[in-house]
Amino acid sequence: MQKLVEVQNISMNYHTKEGEISAISQIEFSVSSGEFISIVGPSGCGKSTLLSVIAGLLPPSSGHVLVGGRPSTESREQIGYMLQKDQLFPWRNILSNATLGLEIQKKLTAENISYAHELLEKYGLGDFKKNYPSELSGGMRQRAALIRTLATRPRILLLDEPFSALDYQTRLTVSDEISGILQAEKVTAILVTHDISEAISLSDRVLVLTKRPSKLANIHKIDLGKDAKGPIMSRKSIKFPEYFNKIWKELDISD
Repeated sequence: MQKLVEVQNISMNYHTKEGEISAISQIEFSVSSGEFISIVGPSGCGKSTLLSVIAGLLPPSSGHVLVGGRPSTESREQIGYMLQKDQLFPWRNILSNATLGLEIQKKLTAENISYAHELLEKYGLGDFKKNYPSELSGGMRQRAALIRTLATRPRILLLDEPFSALDYQTRLTVSDEISGILQAEKVTAILVTHDISEAISLSDRVLVLTKRPSKLANIHKIDLGKDAKGPIMSRKSIKFPEYFNKIWKELDISD
């Protein structure tokens, strides 16, 4: 498969009054087109920092990130970013929120607006276009936030703990929905999460990072069997506990 993202020997150092702090040390991996990978690691190890480097928002101290063969700083139009909170504007209705990214990128063409309408209809928000965020459930708001990002047609989606603000049951349902949407739209995804079960159930591969300075401890290729379709069914696989225990031990050692 074609390599869409190449993280090449990335290190990240911060300068403080106490001196230089190494946050990330020589991390290297690639992500193929259409792949879903998750990044897990101890709290404070630099997972979100790594995501910001991949997005081209933070320059690394050393190393390079390529997206589609170009530096990530020159490829931002190919990258979508979804944060912990939906960040929907309360004074804009759902359709207006869904087209916000297009508006910011000055891509508010008739064709792109039509595509935003199509996404809202396709993924269950067609009847809520004129509603405001306060009138939607948490899960529906996250779906609207995803559609806002997808409307700009990114090739890769970066997800920074996007389900963490939801209650457990809603989190399972929404992760299942979003996984299906990303597969249907053929979007490559990189997820940062503290939830090992979430990482395993969503991903083709799980990357495990060590404590700071963060290094790549292991990469697990996830194969839960042909019946494991979607995050909810994946958790029922007999292989699931095996992956969970392996990753848990690696994180325990990292801590």
